[in-house]
Amino acid sequence: MAKKNTVSKTETPSEAYAIVEASGQQFWLQENRYYDLDRLKAEIDQTISINNVLLLNNGKETTLGTPYIQGASVELKVIAHRRGPKIIVYKMRPKKKTRRKNGHRQELTRVMVQTINDGSKPAAATKAASTKASPTKAASSKAASAKAPSTKV
Repeated sequence: MAKKNTVSKTETPSEAYAIVEASGQQFWLQENRYYDLDRLKAEIDQTISINNVLLLNNGKETTLGTPYIQGASVELKVIAHRRGPKIIVYKMRPKKKTRRKNGHRQELTRVMVQTINDGSKPAAATKAASTKASPTKAASSKAASAKAPSTKV
């Protein structure tokens, strides 16, 4: 007989994730994955920060906010603006010869999750520590940050 591979229910995924609130909805976000949110007012390749983090799991422990976690944020990079699938809305009144057909496509923004910050380590402090090592990178990072301003959602 062949053995079956079973996974116990007590094991948890080691990958970090966050549950955030954006566009009136809640999203389960993981790093290096892309998601489609309602259309955001941001340019392509722009970095967006979402501060409405409801739950945060770093692989070892879970933090639950009341309602949000103070200092926690998720950095997103806008990949593209696109449109969702077409939805057909058809209304008909029987025996009246009244019919109406409409279509709708939702405007979406595709974003890539870059980092999930839990608030214990400020992102600016880690960037400052890495730029102190090489002053040429500090000058180039300042020029890059001037080109792509950050937008908060």
